Amino acid sequence: MTANARPEKLVCFAHGKESGPWGHKITRLAEIARDRGFQVISPDYSHTHDPATRVQYLLRLNPTARQLVLVGSSMGGYVSAMACAELRPQALFLMAPALYFPGWDDEPQGIPALSSVIHGWRDDIVPVERGLRFAQLHRSELHLLDAGHTLVECLPTVAMLFDHLLQRLSEQP
Repeated sequence: MTANARPEKLVCFAHGKESGPWGHKITRLAEIARDRGFQVISPDYSHTHDPATRVQYLLRLNPTARQLVLVGSSMGGYVSAMACAELRPQALFLMAPALYFPGWDDEPQGIPALSSVIHGWRDDIVPVERGLRFAQLHRSELHLLDAGHTLVECLPTVAMLFDHLLQRLSEQP
């Protein structure tokens, strides 16, 4: 994205390790973002399963906007969180973030004050304690749902929480 093409409001999604850029969750959340006047991008990270390479890919894309929101699911949550220090988003929305795994356990920096973590109690891929740890360390809003890793069984609730985050962002000066 060039400085001349800098949008006013942008949501940048980061999909998980095994999913794609326009899966069911991202497609639903993108509709909400567009309804709130945000432009939307969802890069394809499927060329690599290495989280550090995915972070570097996002940083090279350099998404910018007056109101930038990073959204990540699973490994995409790691990517979004780790990109915060450089991209400086105004909001962060993480779903079952794959944080604190051996080899990629650095603490994310630059986390915006407006951040939300959604995690499923029945997540058998990323332990719920990872979301709890991040939320506690960064004083993020935390929502624990009766769901598995994908959170699809609670998609209406996830969508409502995302919409609420965008609403709160729009109310900031």
